[in-house]
Amino acid sequence: MKIYNAVKDISAQNGISIYKIEKELGYSNGSISKWNRQIPNALRLQEVADFLGVTSSYILNKARKENDHESVQN
Repeated sequence: MKIYNAVKDISAQNGISIYKIEKELGYSNGSISKWNRQIPNALRLQEVADFLGVTSSYILNKARKENDHESVQN
């Protein structure tokens, strides 16, 4: 799982859209979706984590665990 997918899952569980996160934090539209292709800087990841009420480590661990799970299945 990419970091974007982890953020998307967490935000969906909280009933918050990615669009709302970007708007509330003053990010450009689609900037979080780019996290599928590139690693976000630490400040942005922390801002999103704070907005969602989780830690940045939680997001990274969720993404890593899904990557590990996907590797085992392939």
